[in-house]
Amino acid sequence: MHLGIDIREACSDKRTGKGQWTLGFLRELLSREHELTLFTNTDPPEHVRLLFTNDERFHLVKICARGLSWHCTVARILLEQPHIDAYISTTSYIVPFLLGRRKKVVPIIHDLIAFRSEPHERKASLIERCTLGRTVATAEFLCTVSDATKHDLLTRYSTLKPSRIATIFAGPTSEPTLRHPDQPSMILSIGTLSPRKNQRRLIQAFASLPMDLRDGTSLVLVGKRGWKDNSVIRLIRKTPGVLWKQYLSDTDCLDLLSRATIYAFPSLYEGFGLSVLDAMQSGIVVLTSARGSLQELVGDAALLIDPEDVSSIEKGLQVLLSDNALRAALSDKAKARASLFTWKRTVDLFLARMETVV
Repeated sequence: MHLGIDIREACSDKRTGKGQWTLGFLRELLSREHELTLFTNTDPPEHVRLLFTNDERFHLVKICARGLSWHCTVARILLEQPHIDAYISTTSYIVPFLLGRRKKVVPIIHDLIAFRSEPHERKASLIERCTLGRTVATAEFLCTVSDATKHDLLTRYSTLKPSRIATIFAGPTSEPTLRHPDQPSMILSIGTLSPRKNQRRLIQAFASLPMDLRDGTSLVLVGKRGWKDNSVIRLIRKTPGVLWKQYLSDTDCLDLLSRATIYAFPSLYEGFGLSVLDAMQSGIVVLTSARGSLQELVGDAALLIDPEDVSSIEKGLQVLLSDNALRAALSDKAKARASLFTWKRTVDLFLARMETVV
């Protein structure tokens, strides 16, 4: 089988969740016995390039273009090369939109945030709204990263048959980190500053903790600036004990994870929740939202809260900071739960479905 795949986001030096997913998927896919054409718009960093250098099964196609021009060029190349059996569209629906039924295309659908009421990046939302409908109608089949996203997709497109969707999940972005528990209490949260990630309510909940807990605890936020985040920035600056690290490397994030007491992720909506999985595999106690893919991911291995209720978040933090026995029990459950999600499983599920159409 010869597959084309969009690896642009995996090559970014500041990967978002979709980029981390693409990199994890790519690493595992490259270990299988298939020929791949890798489409990018920049030189891959060394750690990515080393995955496929000197292997004649893998062909790198670097297209020095941006925006629509890049997608049009990829679509043209795919039509000109019939030996490429199918194209995996990892982060965008534009190439599937352009190709229609002229080429077998499999889009990865991470979430449907573009169709929700929570504020999101306007340009990205507009593009997804314009391209997803035709993509759903013409794709060979669709992959979602959670059953929650599959449900959202079926709700959005009522004529879409469930049999055309394969849920393939995800794996962790790194190996488990070595824990350093003898540290001051720290609540860690990783995510781009934005209303959807809900950092404002998390900070308010932290500020509401009893003084004896708050004085010995820090809240560390990691994430670059996003959209409609001015109120979050103001709250960070005026709330004692809150630190904002902006964007950090994978190594620095692992260091913070090794010292975290709680991983707090009260997001309003997620397609999967990669950072939650990373925390769980290291046995870090997780506080997260009782909704959608996050509840699906953690099962009974985390403390679930109402993300729109500051008092619910505050009570959850208070319980986890105060109850050592509960933290120990949830830590063991988290590691067991996280072991179910691997990139091998994801690629196995993908290839099993792929083999039915190629």
